Amino acid sequence: MSDTEAPQVGLPEAVRRKVLGLVGLGMRGRLVVSGAEKVREAARKGGLSLAIVAMDVSRHSLDKVVPILRAKRVQIIEWPSAAELGAIVGRDSTAAVGIVDQALARGIRDAVEPVPFVEPGDVGDAARDAQRRKG
Repeated sequence: MSDTEAPQVGLPEAVRRKVLGLVGLGMRGRLVVSGAEKVREAARKGGLSLAIVAMDVSRHSLDKVVPILRAKRVQIIEWPSAAELGAIVGRDSTAAVGIVDQALARGIRDAVEPVPFVEPGDVGDAARDAQRRKG
């Protein structure tokens, strides 16, 4: 798997709901574009931070959007259902949704990607740096 793709097909229900909620919030705030053509255009202009692509759409639809996303190194989250993705953006179905806001994209990535485990008592780099500055 390349660095632009994340394994998302088997998302837990809570994560799935959180991502859909964030996409819906982004749609209301105009931080999201929906549909293969709009996602392609935003990627072409360099304005996408993240893309969510439905895996149950036709090969033709995937071939229209995935190559440009890969070429522009936009991270792709695979979503199992175009109908579910479409419902959150006010359509019957949609092949792709593009996130144009970096903060929203970060929130979606954080919801999807597992948080690295930190051993109890181990301070992170940021905390260690802060301790060095103080002392």
